[in-house]
Amino acid sequence: MTVHIGAEPGQIAETVLLPGDPLRAQWAAERFLDDPRCANRVRGMLGFTGSWRGHPVTIHGTGMGMPSLSIYANELIRDYGARTLIRIGSAGGMQPEVGIRDIVLAQAASSFSTPSSGLFRGLNFAPCADFTLLHRAFDAARRRALPVHVGGIHSTDTFYDHRSDLTALLTDHGAIAVEMETAELYTLAARYGCRALAVLTISDHLETGEALPSDERERSFADMVEIALEAAFPDPA
Repeated sequence: MTVHIGAEPGQIAETVLLPGDPLRAQWAAERFLDDPRCANRVRGMLGFTGSWRGHPVTIHGTGMGMPSLSIYANELIRDYGARTLIRIGSAGGMQPEVGIRDIVLAQAASSFSTPSSGLFRGLNFAPCADFTLLHRAFDAARRRALPVHVGGIHSTDTFYDHRSDLTALLTDHGAIAVEMETAELYTLAARYGCRALAVLTISDHLETGEALPSDERERSFADMVEIALEAAFPDPA
């Protein structure tokens, strides 16, 4: 057990999917995993472990934002031996070709700061995805004939951001989506020698104001979970 995760040794798999919402972790575990069992409920941050095609998998919530994700990712890696961590979450589109329901695979993540920024003392460290996971996820999306985009994203700590100039600047420099966790996840994966990827579903668009209706989110997010699982395990056990 750790301060924030109540799982016993052996209750967390080496492969962990990380939605922000703990209830989405429960939904994904019940829908996609065989024999899912709750491994953590400390502070309401639910985590479940089961199997997918014979492979052990944990799906664990992280909360919103990089500080919250950093707590859970650190403990999952350091104390429970997680080695492959895939964020599954929503994002806001930033380019005109990125549409609602599209899949975004974050190749790299820009940010003003992360919980790890102080370690670099002014160095602009560039955290990036694991290439093998990225390549497999891209192939999985293409097999499903889903619109998929690969590129740099922006991880922000401010959901209600009034910096319209920053959004324009990032868009001009090719950022395809914005969310709140990936930059820290990729930094931690680099530090611990783990594999990480963010598989994101576009739920709204910063430029057009379009948003995914709530009754359609489950279907779109299911595609994202399947892509993440196929990226982690390309072949049956």
